Amino acid sequence: MNGQSPKTSSSKKPNIAKSSIDVYAAQCEECKKWRVIHSEEEYEEIRSKISTEPFYCNKKSGVTCDDAADIEYSASRTWVIDKPDLPKTPEGFKRHLVARKDYSKLDTYYITPNGKRLRSKNEMAAFLRQNRMDEGISASDFDFAPPKVMEDTVPEIFSKKGSDSVRRKFKMRKNEDKSTDITAEEDFE
Repeated sequence: MNGQSPKTSSSKKPNIAKSSIDVYAAQCEECKKWRVIHSEEEYEEIRSKISTEPFYCNKKSGVTCDDAADIEYSASRTWVIDKPDLPKTPEGFKRHLVARKDYSKLDTYYITPNGKRLRSKNEMAAFLRQNRMDEGISASDFDFAPPKVMEDTVPEIFSKKGSDSVRRKFKMRKNEDKSTDITAEEDFE
């Protein structure tokens, strides 16, 4: 390979950033081990009723609390934790989560059946009305609250608490020869 990106044909689909979630997992209520959940749909089903139906290892076929964890909580990847009992995404829609460059939070939006990206309940309500999809589905079936980013797993360069963005702070300093240098320092709020 020559290191260049392969050329792709133009598409009428909107430019949608790749989801930042690569693995879904649930923690066993009894042994506290993390179990990989094999699909987003299965994960959403578990999450939507976690308060009334806690997750246990034996909900996965052939797995018990005696088995090793599927995945360990560590800083080898950035972890985010969803709010419990979020509604399951209605059929035909897709919940999409994308991490900000500074790992401060994830942006949550939904992709509609026709590929439109919606960022708020107001946009969703308008879409449902305009497309006459508001029978059986309402804007309250969609939760735009972002999952909580677990700060102890954020890459060290971004881990300073409260950093909403990485910005450059320029300082002027005088050299001995009276010229002026501008130096850039990373400043994490």
